[in-house]
This record gives sequence, structure tokens and C-alpha cells, in this order.
Amino acid sequence: MSETLLSISGLSKAYPGVIANEDVSFDIRRGEVHALLGENGAGKSTLVKMIYGLVKPDAGTMRLNDKSFAPSEPRAARAAGVAMVFQHFSLFEALSVAENIALGMETPPPMRALAARIREVSQDYGLPLSPERLVGDLSAGERQRVEIIRCLLQDPRLLIMDEPTSVLTPQEVEILFATLRKLSADGVSILYISHKLEEIRALCHTATILRQGRKVATCTPKDVSAREMAEMMVGVSFNAATRSSRPTGDAALTVEGLSLKASSQFGTSLKDISFTLRQGEVLGIGGVAGNGQDELLSALSGETATDPGSISLHGQDISRLGPNGRRRLGLLSAPEERLGHAAAPNMSLVENAALTGAERQGLLSGGFLNWPAARGFTKNVISGFDVRTPGPQVAARSLSGGNLQKFVIGREMLQKPDVLVVNQPTWGVDAAAAAAIRQAILDLATNGAAVLCISQDLDELLEISDRFGALNEGRLSLILQTSELSVDEIGLMMGGAHELDAAHG
Repeated sequence: MSETLLSISGLSKAYPGVIANEDVSFDIRRGEVHALLGENGAGKSTLVKMIYGLVKPDAGTMRLNDKSFAPSEPRAARAAGVAMVFQHFSLFEALSVAENIALGMETPPPMRALAARIREVSQDYGLPLSPERLVGDLSAGERQRVEIIRCLLQDPRLLIMDEPTSVLTPQEVEILFATLRKLSADGVSILYISHKLEEIRALCHTATILRQGRKVATCTPKDVSAREMAEMMVGVSFNAATRSSRPTGDAALTVEGLSLKASSQFGTSLKDISFTLRQGEVLGIGGVAGNGQDELLSALSGETATDPGSISLHGQDISRLGPNGRRRLGLLSAPEERLGHAAAPNMSLVENAALTGAERQGLLSGGFLNWPAARGFTKNVISGFDVRTPGPQVAARSLSGGNLQKFVIGREMLQKPDVLVVNQPTWGVDAAAAAAIRQAILDLATNGAAVLCISQDLDELLEISDRFGALNEGRLSLILQTSELSVDEIGLMMGGAHELDAAHG
């Protein structure tokens, strides 16, 4: 039997006006953890969709287990031994773990037998999971286990993982890596997509790097630096964000005893949150997804009204003001969900820019939108934040996720906020774009703005935040100087450990 599990030869795929993949060729060996790297729009998603049967290639061939492989749909790919864990989970919160797993199987066994199999496989691979628990009661890390166990029950030969650590604490990442190494030792090949290059160096045997749809390099990650891999991805050298020493000023945003009931059964209620954010400061809020981050942004942005006296901006109570009232006073925000929350999918970039920037940018005249001014503002966002798009007239949904993220962040930053609240500012963007966004955040703070950065990327928070707190089940930990904390301590804070509060006074 050949050492190669999957051989890709000359795969190409084009869409109107865009070449997604062009003549891509590489091999994945049996038992290999193989990284697929590239900046936004490099063609990673299209390539894995062709492997998984979601997209049909225009040209090229694949061979799996020394046989021709051309899956017409995901069902055919799964039958051939290919499984995929997507970045966004496809689980029903009101159903149990076992019920969710059964829905993803072609011919599920009786529920009792399936529950026993779930327990057996989850224990074997160090991912303990109770089949009876409701998915809505699980943490983000536990939900990922459901997706992985669902794949492992298919006995895959190739497991594709898309940004698998974006919702995990450092301790959960270690558990996941131990599982993937055991799978690799058992002969399962893993195609691993991530923007976290130090993770790639720690885990992966080989990396294939795509740029503008073409394969540009193959490397052994442990033999090169993260910076070298990032520069291979973008084709140019770039600098990491640099912070200058800056004094902090008066209190810009004060939150006192903020409590907020969850809007849905599976949401997270905020419980007695208090903090002060000062001018010139970046305050980082960490936490595993689903611990109150969305609810906190909703409360601070004005989308959800809060009790009088709970939120003040420059000493003025804004608790009952809506988003537009807060924008007028200088508090701007950018939510995590890009499409549908931060941007209207079917509206043009010009219209999306005007949605939040009309008043602060002076785009209204006599109650009508000044279209030339709106186009000018949009062009400034596109050029200032390197948004890859044919022009300002295209619909928001036509942009890649990373480019839409750059547009949303740039739209808010160019309005010169006094306070910026942002959730996941670099989610899904490549290394160079992430560095540029982080630098823009630091520059904003240097110019006197106060920034609250909610993120699941601990490296990001360590790089840009002056102080750090963690959300766990809707409660905010003690806020500490970031320079005093280790990654392990931050992970414990994210997990709800309270002994650190005493240790740091």
C-alpha cells in the first residue's frame, strides 16, 4: 500500500471574475497532520470543499487510497473515509449529544448502542462526553467534541479540521492536540486549517501554503518560524503590531453592577459586571465562546437596554440610550457576527458604510444620503484597511469573511470613536491583516481612544491589551495587568478559577 493517502493533482476552480484555485497539487501521507495555510481569499475553503464533495472542480484529479476520488456530494466523501469538522458547529441545542450525532449518520444504530459507542470512542480519544446531555448546556469546547466524535464514529481515514481551536481555552487546546496526535499515531491523516501559526509549528508535520489560489510553498513547520510562514502566505515581509508607551486618562466608560437576563434559553445572563475603561487604554476581555461575550457587546452597544446607572460614558448615564444615541456621544461597536449583524448581506458596501457612519461622517443632508460623500467614505475604508473587493458598489455578501471583517473594523475606526467596543476583531483574517488590525487598535488608543477588545485569541489579547479580565458563565473575573499574567493563568481565569483573584490581591 502506498504511503500517500490523498493525492491532489492540478485541481482548479473558477467563479465569475475569480480564480479560487489554479493547478493545485500536493500529497497527504497516511498518519500525517498536514497544515493548509493561506491568507483570506487564498483558496483554502474552495480546496477543502472539493475534497469533501461540496464543490466540483473544473480541472484536475484526486486519488484516495490509490483509487480515483471525485465525490459528488459529502455523503460520497464520507463513504470513502473523509470526514470534516467545520469552524461553525452544526448542532441542535435542544437535542442531546446522542441525538445530534445520530442525525449526522446515514444509518444510526439503536440509541442505547449509539450511546455506548459514544462513551467508548470519547474515552479512547481523551474527549469525555455524556451522550444524554443537552447540547445547549455544553461549553464550546464540549460542542466541538460532539463534532469530532461524530466524525470518529465514521472511522475516517482523512479528517479535515477548519480553525478547530478558535473556541478553546489553552487547556482544551492541549487535550485536542493529544487527541489529534493519537489519531495520527493510529494512521488517520489530518488536514488542519488554522491562522494560529505557533499551533501549526507545534502540531503539524507538513504545511502546504496557498497564495491567490496557487500553491506557492511546502515546508516543515517545526523547521521555520511563524514569521517565515506568514511571509510565505502573503508574499511580503510585514511587522507585528508595536505598542508605544502611553499614559491613560480619565474614565471613558464605566460599568457598575451590570446584570442582564439572557434573551434565549441557551444564552448567557450577565451577572454583576463592573469595570472602568480609561482613555488611551486597551482592556482585553477573554473567554471561551458562549460565556456572555455577545450579551456584553449588546449591552454596551445599546442594542439591549440595561438598568439605569449601570453604564456611563464620560460620566453621563447612557444605560437607556440606543445604538444611535451612543454613537452620537462617541461609543462605537463592532460585533462578532459579520454577515447579518455587522453588515447587511444584500446591501452594497456604500450602504453598509452609511448604516453606521451617516451621522458621524456627515453623510446626511436634509434627511437624504449624500451618495458621493458616502462613496468617498467607503473608498477610504477600502483603501485604509486593504479590503480586497472590485469596488464599493458590490454587496457585502460577495466579500470573503476576512475582507468583510476588515471592512467592518475599518468602518468603525475611521469614525474616530471615543470608545470602541469590538468582539473578535481579527476573527478569520490572515496573519498580515490581523497584524494591521491590531496595530490600528493600538494607534487608536495612542490617540486617546478607549478600546474594549473581546477576543478568544489569547495571543492577540496578550499582544495589545494593557489589562485583562475573563468572562465565565456571565461573570467577569478580577481585571489584572496583562503583563503580570501567564497564558496558564489566563486559561484558568477563562475556566472560572477564582484562586487567582486572591493570588493577585
